[in-house]
Amino acid sequence: MKRTFILFFLTLSSFSITAQDFQGKAYYKTKTTMDFGSWGDKMSSERKKMMKERMRPYLEPTFILTFDKEKSMYKEQERLDAPGSGGRSGWGKMMSGNRGPIFKNLKTKKFIQDSEFMGKKFLITDSVNKINWVLEKEQKMIGNYLSFKATAEIPKKKTISSEWRKLEKSDSTDIQNEYTKVNAWYSPQIPIANGPAEFDGLPGLILELNYEKTVILCTKVVMNPEKKIQINEPRKGEVVSKNEYDKIVEVKVKEMRDMYRGPRSKR
Repeated sequence: MKRTFILFFLTLSSFSITAQDFQGKAYYKTKTTMDFGSWGDKMSSERKKMMKERMRPYLEPTFILTFDKEKSMYKEQERLDAPGSGGRSGWGKMMSGNRGPIFKNLKTKKFIQDSEFMGKKFLITDSVNKINWVLEKEQKMIGNYLSFKATAEIPKKKTISSEWRKLEKSDSTDIQNEYTKVNAWYSPQIPIANGPAEFDGLPGLILELNYEKTVILCTKVVMNPEKKIQINEPRKGEVVSKNEYDKIVEVKVKEMRDMYRGPRSKR
């Protein structure tokens, strides 16, 4: 029954994946709930509220997925920083995690994320379509698109804040193989196996994602715009694998934590 639905909507789609000019833009609103960790226990409710407001631009960004039938670029929409936000290179941006532009080529399975960490530019390489999705029976409308649910379990991302929390929990326990559940909603009416960030591999564009403390929702899709889209592979930065980059983050966060705790340990 599920397969019949998918084939039906692929047939009724107003545009074809085989068309040479198949391209578009999908706009995604992201919202992440701030996790204060153990140090939040010592903060007043007013202090927490103030920090949430200060971090809002970093926790609720808008991204644009520019795509054709093979390639895509997922990039944060340009915006002006709110007064007092500390600027785009401030603490808020660093702690909100790596969210540099992501390039994908579905044909060659190439994944490249353009990232800046500790003042240095990296090109993080990986392969696409590594998620083992389970197609579910549930369906709902997202805007004008009938969407179907899919679930998966993926390894938790390593970020500055997650590595810091891991070190807070234990100096001797190495926490590995942590996974998180992902709920995705995709629409075969947009017949392309792509989606926001590193997510893809479903029989239709992913329009909504829920994982950990983050919700990503597509608010608008523009198909075949008048101005032809150019999607270019990023070239500037040191090329590293995802595992190599995760190790760099892990080592640097440990160094930062040791520097932070150093003076206190001498008291």
